[in-house]
Amino acid sequence: MSATANYFFRLDEHRYRPTPAIGGAWSTSEQHISPMNGLIVHAVERYCAERGPDGMAISRISVDILGVIGLEPFGVAVEELRPGRTIELLEVVVTAAGRAAVRARVWRAIVQDTASVAGGERRALEGPERLEPVALTGVWPGGYIESLEVRPLGALEPGRAAAWVTTSAALVAGEPVSGLARLIGLVDSANGLCVRERPEDWLFPNLDLTIHLHRQPDGPWLGLDTTVVFGPGGHGVTASALHDESGHFGYAQQTLTIRPRSE
Repeated sequence: MSATANYFFRLDEHRYRPTPAIGGAWSTSEQHISPMNGLIVHAVERYCAERGPDGMAISRISVDILGVIGLEPFGVAVEELRPGRTIELLEVVVTAAGRAAVRARVWRAIVQDTASVAGGERRALEGPERLEPVALTGVWPGGYIESLEVRPLGALEPGRAAAWVTTSAALVAGEPVSGLARLIGLVDSANGLCVRERPEDWLFPNLDLTIHLHRQPDGPWLGLDTTVVFGPGGHGVTASALHDESGHFGYAQQTLTIRPRSE
């Protein structure tokens, strides 16, 4: 993937055009949802910046995937659902092909100095500098997977892995984005990182993504400490502790629907 690749081009204030770099893993004619999650955060941050400083930061992002999104232009709209001076709830709706394709809700909360009582985070991962990269393109197709650099800490085992992930692709062409938006745009990679079963034999897409933050992250590298569980009744969960190069900053979970390819 070219170092100058972009995931999206802005068409106007609320509409974007995806590029081939966002081609999905389950179908290369559909968008991989991971960069869309970063774009949702970017849209929220722009919306809040236009209102002026309010002393709040994002603490939770919950994304429900209502349907597949093709490689056509789409719209992103942000709405305030629950205003407040110390907490607020925003909703983001992504509209594609005349329907709501993604609906996200984002909690923001007041920033305060709690350094004197901070604690309980996971042990920091070994940094990515000395780790060797591996290619996921032998497991997954698509421009998004091709755009990633993945450096695991040890072997990628079925259902269990720890790895660093980054990309040289810009989220939106020509626009600066925050460290939070950049890293959230990589989190949905977790479900394909340590597959339990071959995607040629089994389908296990995620229906959602929920991220809880106890610290605002930064930097180009996202650390994923991930476990994938398949249950006996067609349901599963991908759970990840999230890290940047300064340490643990939050958690992510994805609900999986599991079925054999033969159906």
